[in-house]
Amino acid sequence: MFVKSFDHLIELAKKMESKTIVVVKPEDEDLLEVISKAEIEGLANFILVGDKEKLISLINENNIQIDSEIVNEKDEKTAADKAVDLIVDGKADALMKGMLHSSIFLKAILNKEKGLNIGKQITQISVLEKENNKGFLFITDCAITVNPDLMGKKEIIENAVNLANKLGNYEPKVAVLASVEVVNPSMQETIDAAVLSKMADRGQIKGCLVDGPLAFDNAISEEAAKAKGVGGDVAGKADIIVVPSLTVGNTLTKSITYIAKKTVVAATTGAAIPIIFTSRTESTEGKLLSIALAAYTA
Repeated sequence: MFVKSFDHLIELAKKMESKTIVVVKPEDEDLLEVISKAEIEGLANFILVGDKEKLISLINENNIQIDSEIVNEKDEKTAADKAVDLIVDGKADALMKGMLHSSIFLKAILNKEKGLNIGKQITQISVLEKENNKGFLFITDCAITVNPDLMGKKEIIENAVNLANKLGNYEPKVAVLASVEVVNPSMQETIDAAVLSKMADRGQIKGCLVDGPLAFDNAISEEAAKAKGVGGDVAGKADIIVVPSLTVGNTLTKSITYIAKKTVVAATTGAAIPIIFTSRTESTEGKLLSIALAAYTA
């Protein structure tokens, strides 16, 4: 089914059979409030892996309604490993990061002996709504891959295409971003963009249309593309924006969030299951939508 908007996503997630999300080290009042709201709204069920005594104290002191099972593991590494074991044992469908170091969380996910590492690069996607119920725009990678090379960008595209497919977009249009629309030998991102476009033409990247290099304006605006004389099936109509570096993606996402005041939802892809890897500064709405997205795509 084509998911038209965040409201539509929430509606669909509530109608599904509830999935279970295991949360690693959720010893934080705000995070527990989000989990409570998600439970009450019927978005998902949860298993909390962390310091049981501290969790019960936080729940009681703040009058938070939580029905989740609590698994007592105080140590960050042990808690992360236990959470992954719950996924592998079929007791949970998605994984959420709480108050632990990102490196410990990712190391547990990437443990090849556990089975969540399926040989793909773990990448982050910022998801925002298009206007008029026309689905979503993805920007990637905005939080994990620092300076992807050509094959790294290929995997970033493939992860984003996979998520787009799960949301009902079966042939997403991918714009590989640069600051100009022409290949410039002194700008590696323009060369990578052109090669990725040709790779897609020849079937090395499947299930999508890829074009680049494209600047951000003519990737998302048909008027800008027309004014600059940029043609093709992707220009002005992109569903996926592949940025040349984490710095570009992170800056772009935060500009959209803090200046344009648009809701941006984080998705982390590339593992066998959905991963919820939100920032501590993420709004309650953003965290709830990330939970809904993981539950719907699990």
